[in-house]
Amino acid sequence: MASKKASVFSFLPLYNLVSALAWGYVLYQVIDVYPKIGQPAFFIATKDLVTAVQCGAIVEVLNSLFGIVRAPIVTTAAQVASRLLVVIGIFKYLPEAENAHKIYYVTLLSAWSIAEIVRYMFYFFNLVSEAPKLLVILRYNMFYVLYPLGVGSELLIVYSALNIAEAKYNTYYKWFLIAGMLAYIPGFPVLFTHMVAQRKKVMRSLREGKTKTTKKA
Repeated sequence: MASKKASVFSFLPLYNLVSALAWGYVLYQVIDVYPKIGQPAFFIATKDLVTAVQCGAIVEVLNSLFGIVRAPIVTTAAQVASRLLVVIGIFKYLPEAENAHKIYYVTLLSAWSIAEIVRYMFYFFNLVSEAPKLLVILRYNMFYVLYPLGVGSELLIVYSALNIAEAKYNTYYKWFLIAGMLAYIPGFPVLFTHMVAQRKKVMRSLREGKTKTTKKA
């Protein structure tokens, strides 16, 4: 029986499309606004926007929790939590963090926005029809650069806030941030190797599909 694809206006496709557009707007800010105003003005002008867009990913945790999507709840929650640590833990409560006002903020937004535009559009097309081959290739290859760039930027921004966290709030908040950084030690290798394994499967399928098409022709 042929599988039924969702309508563009169904909840999941619409969520993914809106999310891709939102991150597209963030990327536009990086490309168009940052060169004009530089830092720290760019951070001040965009941190609330980035926080709001990223907090939208909480929907993904709920989708996983209630079984709306098949994504595992633990890895989904871990990925979203690491981002929230930055946008809420730093951008909202510790905007004085030194590296948030430097190039690390720009590299962070670049990595996040490009990765999320590709990811959300990949999900959108798979829900309503089929993802274009180029989008599939980008989805399963760009992470080699974007994951390390994004994670490195996140850690540098959080690290620069440790002393400020202790001075502004208390030692507990500083250690909360340190605990968040330490969680990357087991978390990043697991997520990265998972993507590497997924890439091998997808790239093999693409090659086999091309071979079959050639033979039929």
